Amino acid sequence: MRRLKQRAGFERALGAGPQAIVARSPHFMLHFVPAAELSTGQAPGHPPAVDCQAGAVLPKRWARRAVTRNLLKRQVYACFERHAGDLPAGIWVVRLRTAFDREQFRSSASEVLKRAARQELDALLAQGAARARRQLAAPPAST
Repeated sequence: MRRLKQRAGFERALGAGPQAIVARSPHFMLHFVPAAELSTGQAPGHPPAVDCQAGAVLPKRWARRAVTRNLLKRQVYACFERHAGDLPAGIWVVRLRTAFDREQFRSSASEVLKRAARQELDALLAQGAARARRQLAAPPAST
């Protein structure tokens, strides 16, 4: 599993439209672009040249403090490492879509926040991996 670092990869995953969204949770959204859509010039029957690439988008709007954003990024990438064997090849991006409640999570780097984020991200990736495998197994729609 490689980290996604270039802007083009993030734009490809986030700009792929609603069909790229494979899972949602109360705080996160998971985007996936299959490797087959990224590879060009592949010979039939050969595996795609792209492996799993993982990225995280945590806007300041939803996580005001840098310590919170860094904690969530560490949790996202650790979750990708735990689920690396289950994920189909392609670009995977987790996006924070709403803030964690400050009343419930008083400290920006609390164990409670880590545990809540870890549980939510594990469920999100498990759901997203299952949906992505179903999409890849389904026959292409005829036009």
